[in-house]
Parts: sequence; C-alpha cells; structure tokens
Amino acid sequence: MSDMLEIRWHGRGGQGVKTAALLLADVAFNTGKYVQGFPEYGPERMGAPVTAYNRICDEVIRDHSNIYEPDFVVVVDETLLKSVNVIKGLKPEGAILVNTDQGPEKIAAKLKGYAGKVLTIDARKISEELLGAYFPNMPMLAGVIKMSRVMDEQVFLDNMNISLKHKFASKPQMITGNMKVLERSLGEVQGL
Repeated sequence: MSDMLEIRWHGRGGQGVKTAALLLADVAFNTGKYVQGFPEYGPERMGAPVTAYNRICDEVIRDHSNIYEPDFVVVVDETLLKSVNVIKGLKPEGAILVNTDQGPEKIAAKLKGYAGKVLTIDARKISEELLGAYFPNMPMLAGVIKMSRVMDEQVFLDNMNISLKHKFASKPQMITGNMKVLERSLGEVQGL
C-alpha cells in the first residue's frame, strides 16, 4: 500500500507515548481513515525506553507487524538519541521529530548521517508554560500532524477537542490547557 503512512514513536515510560499514538489513531479514524495505534510491550516501567506505532491509510490495513521502515519517527525523549538507534529503517524521504530545545541542525549532527528532514520542538517549554508540568506527548502529537500533514490542522484540532471532552469529562480544565498546547505546538515545529 503506497498511500499508507507509518510512524514509529520513541520515548520513556510515563511520557505518554502510548497515549499519543492512540490519540493519533483515534483522530485519524474519525476523519475516515483506517488506522492502527499500538505500543510494543516489553519490560516497560517508568523511565524505561518504550516504542509505539501508527499506521494510517485510506484502505484496509492488513499488516499487523511492528513498523521497520517508518515514514516518520517521533523522539519524545532526546536522551534516547544516545542509546537507541531511532533512525533505524527511517526512509530518507521521511522525517524525524525530536523533543529538544536545540535547533534541527544540532540534532541532525547527532543522527549518524541521516539525510532526511530533521524537525524539532521544545515540548518541555510548551507544556510547562501552558500546563504547569512536563507532559510532552501533546506537543509531540501536534508536531506529528505538522510534520506528516496526515490531516488538516483545523480538522485535527476539532477532533482533538471532541476526544479530550470525552477523555476529561470530569476535568474540564484539562481540555482548555491541552487545546492551548496543541494550538501553540503546531506553530513551534522548527525545520519545516
């Protein structure tokens, strides 16, 4: 399936990597796409490296394996650049998005010769300024939309608002804060 988009997420336990992949699948499904969003389970624990995946397509997806040659890679924890081969299998015509306060040029130098597009976003700064705590998954999720262009940004925001109203029905204050994070994050991806 040439129109299938494959995304691999790298992060650490407790950073919301699984949640972000599942939210992306949910929003893409709501726009009429066929989707998969799943984590790779192992000895996950708080702070341990974790991986999650997304497949998004206009046709039924019959492949249920892990993703070995992603179109896009998302790195939620910059320290993983030293310990995990995050660019393994990443298509040169794809892109990688890294959560960092550094620019794309500095991160590109750490990626062992990856020739594709390198994007960055400071998810820590955004979430701490708008939520008062470090929750990197929502800024990274918005960054994925900006990087992949899998859907229109306004369609994404509208569907995320619906999803968050359902998820945080008993905590409406979480909806407003997270929506502000998503909106701001769409404008702060560097390297486009």
